[in-house]
Amino acid sequence: MSASEHFHTVVVGGGQAGLAAAYCLARRGTDSVVLESGDRIGHQWQNRWDSLRLFTPSKFDGLPGMPFPGADFYFPTKDETAEYLQFYSAKFSLPVRLNTKVDTLTKTNGSYLLTAGHRQFSAAHVIVATGAYQHPAIPSFASEIDPSIIGLHSSTYKNPTQLPEGTILVVGAGNSGAEIAIDLSKAGRKVMLAGRDVGNIPAEVVGKLFGGKPYWLFLSRVLSVDTPVGRKVRKKALYQGTPLIRLRPRDITDAGVTRVPRMSGASRGLPLLEDGRVLDVAGLVWATGFRSDFRWINLPIFDERGYPVHDRGIASGTDGIYFLGLHFQTALSSALLGGVGADAQFNVERIHSREERRGVRH
Repeated sequence: MSASEHFHTVVVGGGQAGLAAAYCLARRGTDSVVLESGDRIGHQWQNRWDSLRLFTPSKFDGLPGMPFPGADFYFPTKDETAEYLQFYSAKFSLPVRLNTKVDTLTKTNGSYLLTAGHRQFSAAHVIVATGAYQHPAIPSFASEIDPSIIGLHSSTYKNPTQLPEGTILVVGAGNSGAEIAIDLSKAGRKVMLAGRDVGNIPAEVVGKLFGGKPYWLFLSRVLSVDTPVGRKVRKKALYQGTPLIRLRPRDITDAGVTRVPRMSGASRGLPLLEDGRVLDVAGLVWATGFRSDFRWINLPIFDERGYPVHDRGIASGTDGIYFLGLHFQTALSSALLGGVGADAQFNVERIHSREERRGVRH
């Protein structure tokens, strides 16, 4: 094990949340480092499906200090998003260490210790910015589906050529499920989309009114932990999916996709819907979201589901741990490219205000 490197703040994760945090820390002159497990900035975006575009237009996709290039109401592709993150990191010379996967985080002798292979890092503060999309969440009954039915999770779906001819069932009617269902339908497949109506906030239509200001205000201020309606939506969104942001329900049916109820299990190896219907399909796409995995953090800051107990990203039960990029961390916009900056700024300011009250210099 090599000698430990010490920093005032360590950021874990070099996606949009981690880069936003690094920018805010650099503006305060804070000694920090960003530890990124991937071999390049933006790899998470480049690995998504081919036709993926951001669910929000360029005007609302910029990180702190740098607007997203392009027309205000253009929806960037996944590759354009990756390129933007790469340019952002380079423009501000952010201290990103690639190929550095953090294995453990503990607290020792009053400071935090992170191990990454044979390397060690210590810090007074740690910002966990590993994001909301860590490990695919697939229902347990997926194992009961006949293996002859080709199944993919949305994280490994690239394009329709991965799936056989015949009817395809997309399970999960949130943003990813709806987009993938339309992608398959445009390729000439017969597609069914299983899942409840999650509601919608159509950026294509209302997002353009008055330059988009009311739309972004709704995502970032109205649907937030500060309002009764926001808290109600948050409780549902954390475990049942967020509303459609770019699409409307009619866009799905207009594309030729058939809506069906939620999938509840399997019957004789075939998908079983909650209304009792059994579907004969050739392929399945599990657009059932992701689960967080914070088992590498050995600190008492999680609930019984393993989800961080926090107030606006500030972890409860310990001093010096912060989260960024969580679903509905402070608002519906928190996990969106244009929303992480506000949460990053808030947490960095909280770090410094705490230390200023203690008379700590850095």
